[in-house]
Amino acid sequence: MRRVVIAAFVLDVTILMVSAVFAAGFSTLLQPLLPADVAGTVRPLVVAPLIGVIWLGSLLIRGAYRRRILGAGHDEFQLVVTSTFVAAGALGATAFLADIQVSRAFVVLMFVFGLAALPVGRYALRKVVHGLRRRGALLTRVVAVCEPRALDELVTQLARTPHLGYQVVGTCVPGLSQEADVSLAVPLFGGVDSIVEACELTGAHTVLVGGGGASTSRALRQIGWELEGRNVDLVVVPSLIDVAGPRLHMRHLAGLPLVHIEEPGVRRAGGLAKRAFDIVVASLMLVLLSPLMLAIALAVKVSDGGPVFFRQERTGRNGTTFRMTKFRSMVVDADAKLAELSDFNDVDDVLFKMRNDPRVTRIGRPIRKWSLDELPQLFDVLRGDMSLVGPRPPLPREVELYPPEMHRRMLVRPGLTGLWQISGRSDLPFDEAVRMDLYYVDNWSIVGDVIIMLKTARAVVMSRGAY
Repeated sequence: MRRVVIAAFVLDVTILMVSAVFAAGFSTLLQPLLPADVAGTVRPLVVAPLIGVIWLGSLLIRGAYRRRILGAGHDEFQLVVTSTFVAAGALGATAFLADIQVSRAFVVLMFVFGLAALPVGRYALRKVVHGLRRRGALLTRVVAVCEPRALDELVTQLARTPHLGYQVVGTCVPGLSQEADVSLAVPLFGGVDSIVEACELTGAHTVLVGGGGASTSRALRQIGWELEGRNVDLVVVPSLIDVAGPRLHMRHLAGLPLVHIEEPGVRRAGGLAKRAFDIVVASLMLVLLSPLMLAIALAVKVSDGGPVFFRQERTGRNGTTFRMTKFRSMVVDADAKLAELSDFNDVDDVLFKMRNDPRVTRIGRPIRKWSLDELPQLFDVLRGDMSLVGPRPPLPREVELYPPEMHRRMLVRPGLTGLWQISGRSDLPFDEAVRMDLYYVDNWSIVGDVIIMLKTARAVVMSRGAY
């Protein structure tokens, strides 16, 4: 991980140097048009090192190079942006106190270029790090301290997110010895008193305390004391899996750290703001995509003379049914042939997906690959039967097989796209798709919808899980 920190620092230095060169070039071109007080008297590239030192110092002080921040979440980008504004304020104060008549045009341009390029550079570095972690490099070795059931949940959750780079290499279960006859996903090193030994034997740099790992605050404090000075991070995992960060708020009261959890966002996910967003964006998409949709409709009609659209009954919000519209990508009697192909299901017992489905027409294959057959659902969005983003619209026969908790996903309108779409589509197991749908329902936000739509474009271009 130290190499990642060094890479981040070198990348930031490079970006600031390039930003300074670009800013100097543009400010030179603009100089004849600017007043003297704006153009300044100090040459831009003379003051650029001062700006770089202040900027990098702000990033360093605010923690933008901490191991736990790099490649972990949106906190990294937030720190980069806020550190930039802090650096701008510090530079202004320094220039005022030292009476430096620097070119304002140069300073503004350098901060504009840097503010745009730094997050992009961090994003590119993050993708490289995530790719290396998926291939087994740059992993953080972890010793889990928890009960066996909590261990299974923790290992499963970390397996879903290999890009985070956490590898559970051992566990210490309170009350058990190393010789205990239990079946665990990772090696058992004994009880809580074996944590230091487990870290030394496995080379772990992180201890995760999960459910049942520390019954009292005194026990947790004791673990922290034992790890003191050993360069091992202590992380407490609350039982809050699948709760989005914005819903969590930490408060300290009389020495007690209290985690406040906001109520699920299911009401907002079916509210007026989301509906207005759907109408505006769907209308714009229909206007922009209408030539493409007309071309697809003509191609479907010409291919075999059958109907252009395929309409199928789906279950919508609150269990009501509606007729979902798609461009027809299969032969006309596709539903009648489904029973003949049931033994060739490539997914599971609830959904039917077949990689080389013989019912798909010649024009159907490319439009399914690029998800163009879904475009008529924009009309379903305008009618209010669907949303741009939401859970996958299920068939009524699928709903009949749902356990009670899965019905929660139908408290909002089904979506043209969703977390399932950007996470593998047909390659995603049914249980995992439902888990993502429930996560979306409980943690909805407009910003989240925008991010999902942007990631959908990438998933469609890469045609992952489409067949």
